[in-house]
Amino acid sequence: MKKTVLSRCFLFGLMLSCAMLTINPLYAQVNKEASYALIKRIIPQHAAAFAIEQLHTDGKDAFEVESRGSKIILRGNNGVAIASALYYYLNQYCHCQVTWNGTNLKLPQKLPVVTRKIHKATPYTYRYYLNYCTYNYSMSWWGWDRWQKEIDWMAMHGINMPLALTGQEYTWYKVYKNMGFSDEDLKSFFCGPAYFAWFWMGNLDGWGGPLPLNWMESHRDLQQKILKRQRELGMRPILQSFTGHVPASFSKYFPDSKLKKTNWHNGFNDTYLLDTEDPMFAKIGQKFIEEQTKLYGTDHLYSADTFNENEPPTDDTTYLSALGNRVYQAINIADKKGIWVMQGWLFYSDRKFWKQPQVKALLNAVPDDRMIVLDLAAEIQPVWKRTEAFYGKPWIWNMLHNFGGNIVMFGRMNGVADGPANALKDPASKKMEGIGLTMEAIEQNPVLYELMTANTWQTEPINLDDWIKQYQLNRYGTINKYTTEAWNVLRKTVYSGGSIIRDGSESIVTGRPTLDSNTVWTHTTFNYKPRDFLPAWDAMISAIPLSKNSDGFRYDLVDVTRQALANYALPLQKRWVDAYRQKNIAAFNKYSGQFLDLISDMDRLLATRKDFLLGTWIADARKQGINKDEQDIYERNARDLITLWGDENSPLHEYSCRQWSGLLNDFYKVRWEKFFVDVRGAMKAGKEVDVKAFDNTIRHWEWEWVNGHKNYPVITVGNSIPECQAIYKKYRTVIGAAYEN
Repeated sequence: MKKTVLSRCFLFGLMLSCAMLTINPLYAQVNKEASYALIKRIIPQHAAAFAIEQLHTDGKDAFEVESRGSKIILRGNNGVAIASALYYYLNQYCHCQVTWNGTNLKLPQKLPVVTRKIHKATPYTYRYYLNYCTYNYSMSWWGWDRWQKEIDWMAMHGINMPLALTGQEYTWYKVYKNMGFSDEDLKSFFCGPAYFAWFWMGNLDGWGGPLPLNWMESHRDLQQKILKRQRELGMRPILQSFTGHVPASFSKYFPDSKLKKTNWHNGFNDTYLLDTEDPMFAKIGQKFIEEQTKLYGTDHLYSADTFNENEPPTDDTTYLSALGNRVYQAINIADKKGIWVMQGWLFYSDRKFWKQPQVKALLNAVPDDRMIVLDLAAEIQPVWKRTEAFYGKPWIWNMLHNFGGNIVMFGRMNGVADGPANALKDPASKKMEGIGLTMEAIEQNPVLYELMTANTWQTEPINLDDWIKQYQLNRYGTINKYTTEAWNVLRKTVYSGGSIIRDGSESIVTGRPTLDSNTVWTHTTFNYKPRDFLPAWDAMISAIPLSKNSDGFRYDLVDVTRQALANYALPLQKRWVDAYRQKNIAAFNKYSGQFLDLISDMDRLLATRKDFLLGTWIADARKQGINKDEQDIYERNARDLITLWGDENSPLHEYSCRQWSGLLNDFYKVRWEKFFVDVRGAMKAGKEVDVKAFDNTIRHWEWEWVNGHKNYPVITVGNSIPECQAIYKKYRTVIGAAYEN
């Protein structure tokens, strides 16, 4: 009993300290202790060589770097500026790099002298980071250690406006419990941890649950750590606000409430939205922000997304204007300084509904200084160009880049290098006040994220020729003719972007078995000729003797090799499909066997890198549970999201496919094996294979896999260099001949 009282007292004190964290928006002071701690985490052996000084600016962030005696002086107006100064020095003077997929921190014993003072200022007030979806496709199972690394990465890359949604479920729990809802009422409301993004956006209830109270409490504590660290470094985290999503049991307590039943159209049950006209809308909005502020403090920035992938009941502009105003008022009534930060995804994803009058009506209902709009996929299809720059609202140019966490080399390097600066200089962009990263998942294609964040400290377009040379030097510790040739090819192929496809080309390997070249979510259309990619593979193999000691090079070598095999799966599939149609069973057996061997070779290759292990994803999920029941819930969430996404009838299967070791052999390969048995049987019987019947059968097996508990390795097996060399020797000539034919 005493322990319970003490725990409550400690929690109240922690809540009170968080509530007091209402930070000056200019963050005029450097928290030197927090900045020194970051330096010690990044380069502990050299931390004593750096000194931190305050830089006073007229508002926007700036930093300086210079040498004074034996010290490297890092001067900035806040912690983010200091961290950016550190990363600038590491990049430009020590030729180092920190990415999710390969880090080079091999500093010279004697640190280079900065011969003249460097001064960098950003033209962007805001540097935004994260997407609701990132919290699940990549971050579902993160603990404090992984979050601490990410916050350091954010700071060094200039991020000052992160979306901070961890622990929101606990806020909602407190709000609804205080309103009289029982735990049983809320059991079917809260989803499993891998689906929070779509719960927060009002797309689904309950799926993947029940959510244990232990999860809510532990992630409340985690969020408090995250926010404390972000604020210490001068970031302004964005929290959530109320957009109307309520439990299905809401009408039991408020029978006169105006509820709208809606459905996400992806195989999930209906959800309920409280009409903004209902007086309870503003009351709950106020309760939510007040409770959230007690728990987590506030920086007066609130994310609110109405009708995410759900259309409003009418396109009447009067209705939409009133709706926008009421969503804003739900923030304003609780926080007079509150600013609505809107993900502009609805304007991109549902362009047919959100025409200019509808967009204008929604946005103009909110004061200009109380809203910031995220142009969520500006590198793909800039919405600002067709909305008069969001009709005068401050807005942020974002790179979305990755959908679903799919593993594929892809990006629009040219657009990312010049898009932000060109928009900034365009008078039509009006109140463009920031840049950002809104990818659905991270921990892949590190070059795109280094490139995008390089825009932070300059007003001119990035010269890609110069930048890519520096990138190689920082990543590999050396530049040689082979890596230079490889990157010249990569720029012209996988990273050329183009308008043909929205996202990278997936491999047919990860699609549900088919005779076609595409499935619903497995799009194999290329934005380049696959044979033109092969010289990059040749060059990376040739670069091994010169670059093999670089972790970044080893990752890139594996990724390029993986991409070559993933691409080759398509012409190999065509061969066994042709054999099937020609009723040539010998040829079918030959090429289907080669197809299965290809998957096994990919699995073995990816087992050499921690970046591509299924085992860590599942193990990290199970670590979150304090008993077997919780661990099993989390494991099922982890397996489901990256395969079926929902239940066995889910239309979203393969949306979040992953080319991971363990998943390739035990999920994708087994599906193809079962399919080939059916095809072979049909050929022997002189019949057409019934693909629809197979589809109906395999989903039951897939659901069994989702509910399985097989352990997968959490440490790497084998050595990347010899594995890549062996695969190259086995496949290079064969693949080249396939493309020639």
